[in-house]
Order: sequence, then structure tokens, then C-alpha cells
Amino acid sequence: MKQNLELLQKNYGYFFNNIELLKTALTHSSYINESDRKEHNERLEFLGDAVLEIHISEALYHLFPNSREGALTHMRSTIVNEKSLAEKAKKLGIPENLFLGTGEEQQGGRKRPALIADAFEAILGAIYLDSNFEITKKVINMLFQENFPKEEKKTQQKSYKTLLQEFTQAHFKYTPEYEHIGSSGPEHAKKFTVRYTSPKGFIITAEGSSIKKAEHEVAKLALQQYEKILQAKIFK
Repeated sequence: MKQNLELLQKNYGYFFNNIELLKTALTHSSYINESDRKEHNERLEFLGDAVLEIHISEALYHLFPNSREGALTHMRSTIVNEKSLAEKAKKLGIPENLFLGTGEEQQGGRKRPALIADAFEAILGAIYLDSNFEITKKVINMLFQENFPKEEKKTQQKSYKTLLQEFTQAHFKYTPEYEHIGSSGPEHAKKFTVRYTSPKGFIITAEGSSIKKAEHEVAKLALQQYEKILQAKIFK
């Protein structure tokens, strides 16, 4: 498939000084063995995920000065998640610009939400390296301005990760940590495994089609275990 990197950059509202950074952000690991490219986009995705989280967190912090940490965390999770990032990736034209290996291409990789959401974050990481913090912030604000809530919804349902964090901070002064312990399966249907170790001594593992989904599943199972141990009603 022929790439149109100029249009993609226009859609992002940012033109690269080093176009190789953009190409790396669009390069899936499956493409490396079939090309002369030396690096895929996983490191840039790691960086872009962090850059995106801090910018969205800062924006919400200023937009809702009276909101508690749990509410801010939930609002962020409704803005930044695999589904929303994949939808933005499609609108920006990321799927048709990806560099995929033959097998991943044949398995429908351009339509996989996790894959194109990762590429979206990788491009943000590339923009950050190509420019600076403030320019990346402007790009993110432009891309997400329609996603910020006008007001905090008091009745919104909290995610399992948010509930677990609120519970453990209240009872143990402890912030949950998730250990990514591996993945299995073919590229087009990979499963990721995450482990949570409780200060109460129990260990929970869970799988998901992405690391984020595995984290949410392990948080749900951990909350259920806390309910059994402490006889505390956590789910509301």
C-alpha cells in the first residue's frame, strides 16, 4: 500500500524535521524482517503513551480544579483508551500509512484497534522527539479538544483500575502496580498477561488483547478478592 505521509502530517497539524522518526512510528515489528528498516515503533509508543498521559492529566487538572484524583483518573480513562485512540487513528489516516509485514497485512492488521492505537501514540512520541514538550502539547490539545468533558459527571461509572486505586489508597496507603509478565499467540491475536501483587499477600494474573485490557481485568479480579477477604462492598 502506498503511503501518503504528507497528508498524514497535515492531519496531525505537524510537519517533521526528521521524517525518519515518523516512518519509525508507523513501522510495525512484523515489517522489520521484510525490509531494511532497523527499528519498529514499540519504543516510540512507550514514549508517546507517557507524553499523552501527562498532557491529558494536566489539562484535566486545570479544567476541574475541584475534582478529586479518582474522578480525574476516570475522566482521563474515558478520553485515552484503546477504542478512542483507534478511532482517532482512523480519522487521521494512520491505518493506510502503516508499514506492516506480509503476515500481519494478510491477517487484517490495518483494522486491529490495538495496533493502530499504538501507532497513534508512537507518532506523538516521534513528535515529542522531533520538537519539544510545548509543541507536542499543542498537537495533543488540538487532537483532543472535542473529547474533554464540559463538567464532571457525578454519576459516571468508575473503571476497575480507578476503584482498585481508590480502595488500596484508602485502606493501605498504597498505589497498585501492574507487572507485565509476557505475551502469547500470533501477532494478529496476541494475548498479554499482567500480574498484580496485593499488600495482603495474594497474587492475581489476567490476560487481555492489550496490556491495558489485561490491567483492567486483573484489577476487577483483585477487587473481587478484596471483597471476599475484607467483606467490604467495593463495587457500587
